[in-house]
Order: sequence, then C-alpha cells, then structure tokens
Amino acid sequence: MDTGVSVFSASLPLDDEEVDTLTIGRRIRQLRTARGLTLDDLAAAVGRAPSQLSMIENGHREAKLTLLQAIARALECRLDAILDAEPLDARAALEISVERAMRGPTFQALGIAPFRVGRSVPDEVLAAMLALQGEIERLREERSATPEEARRANVALRRLMRTQDNHFPDLERVASEMLDAIDHPGGPLTQRGASDIAAHLGFTLHYVPDLPSSTRSIADARNGRLYLSTRVAKGDPRAAVLQALSSRMLGHGEPTSYDEFLRQRVETNYLTGALLLPEAHVVPALREAKERRALSIEDLRDAYSVSYETAAHRFTNLATVHLGIPVHFLKVHESGTITKAYENDDVNFPTDRLGSIEGQMCCRRWTSRVVFDEDDRFNPYYQYTDTGNGTYWCTARVEQSSEGAHSVSVGVRFDDTKWFRGRDTLNRGVSRHAVETCCRRAPAELEAAWRGRAWPNVRTPRTLLATLPTGAFPGVDTTEMYEFLQAHAPTGE
Repeated sequence: MDTGVSVFSASLPLDDEEVDTLTIGRRIRQLRTARGLTLDDLAAAVGRAPSQLSMIENGHREAKLTLLQAIARALECRLDAILDAEPLDARAALEISVERAMRGPTFQALGIAPFRVGRSVPDEVLAAMLALQGEIERLREERSATPEEARRANVALRRLMRTQDNHFPDLERVASEMLDAIDHPGGPLTQRGASDIAAHLGFTLHYVPDLPSSTRSIADARNGRLYLSTRVAKGDPRAAVLQALSSRMLGHGEPTSYDEFLRQRVETNYLTGALLLPEAHVVPALREAKERRALSIEDLRDAYSVSYETAAHRFTNLATVHLGIPVHFLKVHESGTITKAYENDDVNFPTDRLGSIEGQMCCRRWTSRVVFDEDDRFNPYYQYTDTGNGTYWCTARVEQSSEGAHSVSVGVRFDDTKWFRGRDTLNRGVSRHAVETCCRRAPAELEAAWRGRAWPNVRTPRTLLATLPTGAFPGVDTTEMYEFLQAHAPTGE
C-alpha cells in the first residue's frame, strides 16, 4: 500500500517554460548541425535574423509555434522532433543541466553570471561543474541543519497544525483503509493486528541484537524485512512496528531537508496513533465520556493499552474537531525544558525570538513542572493555574525515557474543565511567566547572595541544543546502517 499521502507538503509547480525552452533550443541546434546547415543558412530559410535564432538555440528566447513550424520545414523533420521533451544525446543533456544550474539559486548566490556552453567545452568539464554544484547544495543543506533551522521548522509545522486543530483527515483515512485491509474488527489494535499490517505491506519481522544504536528500526525494502532491536525492554512493541511501517504507508521518500524530515516524523507518529486508537472507535467513546462529564486521558490510555503520551497525543488530535474542546499539550524534561508543545486554546507558552516553544524553560509554577515534586506517581496530578491569559486546568503524569524523566500534560481553559475527571482538585498555582521575575529570575536577595559565586553543569536534553547531525536522516550513521543491512540480507543478495 503506497498512497503517497503527505498532509504537510505542497507541490511546487515546475518551470516548464524554462525546461522546454532549453530542450527545444538544443534539439534545433542538433538537428541543424546534423544536416550540415549553418546558423545563417537556417535563418535565411525561415526569414529571421541569425541573432534571433541564436537566442532560441541557447534557450534565452521562446519561439512561437509558427516559427517552430517554419524551422521544422527547413530542417525537413516533423514538429514533434523539435518538441520532444528528451535531449537528442548525452552531450545535450549535460549542456541543458549546466544551463539550468547556472540559472538556479546556487550560481546566483555565488555571483557567477550565466555563460554560453560552447561545443568546445569538454564533457568532463561540464560533469565536474554539475558535481561541484551538487556538492555546494549538499553542504548548504548540512549547514542549515542547526538548532535555529530546527526551531524555524518546528514553528512553521506547529502553525500548520494549529490551523487544522491538530487533526488531519488524510492520515485518518490512511489508517482507516489499512485497518479495513487487514479486516480489523474494531476497537484497540492488537499485537497480531500490527503483525498483519506488516505482512500486508510485504514485510517480515526480525528482532536482532545488533541493530545500529543510532536507529530505532530499519526497513529493508529490497528484501521485505523489518529489523527491530531485541534490546528494547520498555515501550509498546506495536508502536515500534507501526512507526517503522508508517512511512511505507504514506509513500515517504528520502527527506531532502530537515523540514521534510521533521514533517515526515510528525506524520509517522500521527498515523501510528491513528492505527492504535482508531478514530471510528475512539470518538464515540470520547463523546459518551463527555456526556458523563468524565473525560480522562488515563481511561483512554487503559482502554487501548497505550502509553500516557500516546493517549494524550491522540486526545489532542480529536478533542477540538470532534468534541469542540480547544486544548494544549506539553511535554517537559525534568530539567524544565519544553521538548514538545501544541496549543489551540490561547495558552501563553514561552517562546524565543523566532516563535519557537521547544527548548524554552517551562514556568516552575505550571502543572508540567509541579508534577515532578509529587511523590504519588501512580495517580494523575491535576492543577488549576491562573495565568495572565486566564485560568487553565491540566492533567499531568511523569514518564521515564532514555534521556530522563518527562512530564506529559494536557490542559484546557477553565470553562471546559466541567467535562473532565479531576476537575474537583484543590491544587492551584499562579503563573506570571510573561514577567521575567515570575520564575526566570531568582528573588533579588538570593541573586545578590549567589550571582557570580555559582557555576552549574547544565542538564538539558542533548537533542535540543546540539547541532543536528548531517545527512538525509539526521542522527543516523548511514555507513553503520548499510553495513548492518548487508550483513543481515538473505543469502544470495
């Protein structure tokens, strides 16, 4: 099943006029020289100036249909021979590629003015120019994979998610069609159901002890094998399989930028949640719980045997569109750093100058921070928080990860609290994080006593501040991955 669905990416129109102009010009030149005609000969035959035909042959001017018909008659060929989209030979293809490159942003950024590619320029020179241009573009992509670029991509993605209330019908449709394809009876997806999805997509599952440490899984599309690690003790085995296969269901190609990589990752996580908690089954249950004023992330988690974070994510996908409840979602590292965030209820998240929330410090008085001080990790923690933007109620829980503890919280405006379990909590906080003295600066007497006399070793999730690794899949050692696939390929490959 390869639907090619991407709810985030939009196709950009190709510059067909430029492509046709270059290709047509080269075909005219080749047909002319093949018949032993000079530029002057052809110009005289069609009644035009040689300079005008030279502009057409070099792709600098578009020829009208009547002129192309005249040229075809002079060259004793059909018009189709001139309008064919493919160059006549490899040399023409090289010339066209170089001229396109010279008209592109890389040459322009370097201040290199386009020049005529004459027949005297060797093929090797043209190939070297294209190779250098490709390497420059690759290096530019690698330089852009920085924390600032990641934050910009996150901001743009979050804005798009907000415009759609974090609900993407195309991804819901892909999930529904896949569940229908394996004859899923409804309700929670079982581990057998996840295995059936893998088989439907043509993959067998292989758990190995030597999966590269930089990967969660590897799909061998050539041999129809999905490799997962035997060392993973925690986590939902269904989610690991579905996350690995979601890109296949969505027809993802190798990402060409960090922005595309991030969007593919969000799509993958969304689709995994939509398969584990099917919309057709979850929405009626949520509506019934709302009628009873008993909405609960914990109940959703337990009913579908997923993690609290997965349940919280899925609730934010469905709450606004199907229940009419604006929400916010927050994941905070134990250091206080925000690692994931989403809102459409106007909660006032801290942001940097780019508008990015991820990487910012969460207010110490918010539910997402206060929950770390709670001794009871079995029951959810609820809290009302008065902010400069109104009062919000949140439910939160702490979960462990490979990088330490994280809190996951879902919150709503005060008026929507009536639909949730935990609304009777007496826990209350007051946050003025928009004012620096709320929690981002210590009280004056403490600052006076200790500023300049303390030097902490910061504990922050490494993925937030480190420069992102380069490559199509940031953080993945491709050499190690390919060596792994080579070693595990079936005999004879």
